Amino acid sequence: MPTYNWDLIERLLHKVQTTAGQAFDSAGHAEELAVTQAAEGATPVPVETLKADAARYEGLLRERGFIQGEPASGYQLTANGARLLALLDSSIPDSEHPRDVLDAQEDALDPLTFVELAAKPQVAP
Repeated sequence: MPTYNWDLIERLLHKVQTTAGQAFDSAGHAEELAVTQAAEGATPVPVETLKADAARYEGLLRERGFIQGEPASGYQLTANGARLLALLDSSIPDSEHPRDVLDAQEDALDPLTFVELAAKPQVAP
């Protein structure tokens, strides 16, 4: 059962949403997360680990249909990518519940599992 860094995935999806049509830099977005976490007083994951995870997540999100496009010309969120970003949205009160539900799955980013899970109203924030 894979475990995911939902904060990093949220950051990547948010950057896809806000930079559509622009080159995508997953390593740079990972560095931003490390700086943000340090500023908030959290013990950050080492930057090199975040960069490696960001590259892996970028490929996984693309492979599994959460984002589409190319890194050089930019990505766009798919419908499932937008749903995942909404579930992960840390600015929503009680945003941990959807993350807990995602963590309880065998593989929350498996496309079939995710579609089934996202359709359940009790998962939505």
